[in-house]
Amino acid sequence: MTSGQEHAGEVALITGAARGQGRSHALALARAGATVVLVDAPEPVETTPYALSTAEDLAQTVKEIMAAGGRCLSFAADVRSHSRMHEVVREAVAELGRLDIVLANAGVYSVGKVRDLTEQQWREVVDINLTGVFHTIQASLEPLAAAPRGRIVATASGMGRRGAANIAHYVASKWGVIGLVKSVAIEVAPSGITCNAVLPTVVNTTMIHNEPTYRLFAPHVEAPGIEDAKPAFGSTNPMGIPWVEPSDITDAVMFLLSDKARYISGEALSISAGGMASNAT
Repeated sequence: MTSGQEHAGEVALITGAARGQGRSHALALARAGATVVLVDAPEPVETTPYALSTAEDLAQTVKEIMAAGGRCLSFAADVRSHSRMHEVVREAVAELGRLDIVLANAGVYSVGKVRDLTEQQWREVVDINLTGVFHTIQASLEPLAAAPRGRIVATASGMGRRGAANIAHYVASKWGVIGLVKSVAIEVAPSGITCNAVLPTVVNTTMIHNEPTYRLFAPHVEAPGIEDAKPAFGSTNPMGIPWVEPSDITDAVMFLLSDKARYISGEALSISAGGMASNAT
């Protein structure tokens, strides 16, 4: 994590902030001096095969930020709602006076072959993972343009650069995030805003630690557990590790938010343990 107070006085908005990568990013920014605006939707998504974050999770993130001496606001908001995301940004800027950083991190996934996917499965994944990123970025552009150094980082995925069976809707949404980020980067460059994406490999969060995901990675085991799935997780990258930690993604995000990355924009930064080494792009 970033040391010192590099982001002192800045305001950072993070979606999907209740746990996992979002919580990790929020804590790092708070420790670096930023006031953090936490956004999450503590409600179930019907087709998502694992438990999503709760109001208690969001409250826990707030508690940890306060314990670290940080300052934050929290909002219950679904990124699928265009009007709600605009409302959240307006309220945050009205109270805090500015917006410098946006991390469009909220995302979900579900499992199913293309021939079996329901319209609801497709819509819920694409609407949260891609349309939600659009809503978040669009709502933030005006205050970001007024910031001394506006920064946007969206969470895509290593699967945003390849195809995969059983998760085509998830893959499509993450490819879309990369295309959106590159296009936004061109449009906002005259305002001095940078816009990038991070592409994590498998991350040690609730999104992977659930029975449907274990079955996806260990299809020949009747009731697979974590140890059954670990070898397949590890086979996704040359380093052979089953997953990286949320803090590994945070380190990459914090670099993209720093002055050292002031001329990096429109890029897709992989945190893949070498998993992208064989890709042409």
